[in-house]
Amino acid sequence: MLLSGVVPSHTTLLPSSSRTRAAPLRYHHVPVGRAITAPVRFRSAMTVQARDAPPVLDIESQPLKLLGRGTKLKIAVIGFGNFGQFLARTFAAQGHEVLAYSRTDYSDTARSLGVAFFDNQHDLCEQHPDVLLLSTSILSAEAVLRSLPIERLRRSTLFVDVLSVKEFPRNLFLQLLPPDFDILCTHPMFGPESGKHGWAGLPFVYDKVRIGDSDDRVERCRAFLEIFEREGCRMVEMSCAEHDETAAEIQFLTHTIGRVLAKLDLKSTPINTKGYETLLNLVQNTCSDSYELYNGLFIYNKNSTELIEKLDGALDTMKKELFERLHGIFRKQLFEGSARRSIDAGK
Repeated sequence: MLLSGVVPSHTTLLPSSSRTRAAPLRYHHVPVGRAITAPVRFRSAMTVQARDAPPVLDIESQPLKLLGRGTKLKIAVIGFGNFGQFLARTFAAQGHEVLAYSRTDYSDTARSLGVAFFDNQHDLCEQHPDVLLLSTSILSAEAVLRSLPIERLRRSTLFVDVLSVKEFPRNLFLQLLPPDFDILCTHPMFGPESGKHGWAGLPFVYDKVRIGDSDDRVERCRAFLEIFEREGCRMVEMSCAEHDETAAEIQFLTHTIGRVLAKLDLKSTPINTKGYETLLNLVQNTCSDSYELYNGLFIYNKNSTELIEKLDGALDTMKKELFERLHGIFRKQLFEGSARRSIDAGK
């Protein structure tokens, strides 16, 4: 079949050969409004030709229609590494439609989780997800967000992040996203290791940075947060600034102590105490996370610099106290010993 003309924006995605429902979908991408000077081949043996045309941006504001279909969301996970897969597993298990994009080919993993994997950002964005979840490393978050073809999304899309710092992504979203997009900053205070036996009782921090007043937008935000409520998370609404101030103590400090102890190359012994076992577990848990995460916690949380200086000062104070006590014992022994010898000599 031969078609001519510009491919309209609402038909830019053509599915390849039919697949079973369980298999993730793959799409061939035809850039919207781009002049196609040669036939584009699809697996269905269809050839499409288009004449030159001015670019068309696929940014129509379409109704979310969430209230009509319950709490089921279409969630696009950008960054499908270990943590993205960890979250996607629960999203899919609750019945949400999950899409994923990553530079690394995780199509087999996605298939096993019931997730549709995309190796092209345009293809994913043209699916018009309700929620676009940023699950990258802290260090790469800005580059990834800048690379997203947000003009392919509905203007009402909800952007969510799950980074371990909060003021940085908040400011990044506000700077780079048009005002029509909703913004929800979150931090699941757990991961694949600490949450492998369930999320019940584990804290989930969130800040509704910018959520539209319409019923469908409010419902969409509620439906996303409900995912974590249903798993038993302890929901904590907290500003991004307050989160970073608190997290510097409970997260960055923990990682720092664990990595300092790792430098000592601690080994298990036949006479381990409970306290020592705790230290070994701390080393294992903190060092199992990437150094990129730890570096991000330091660079993108302004409170971490002050904390590490306090930690350094506390260590100096502790050393000073120890050596002063040691010197005091030596002086006491020295002078008491000298006086005793003098008395003995006088006898």
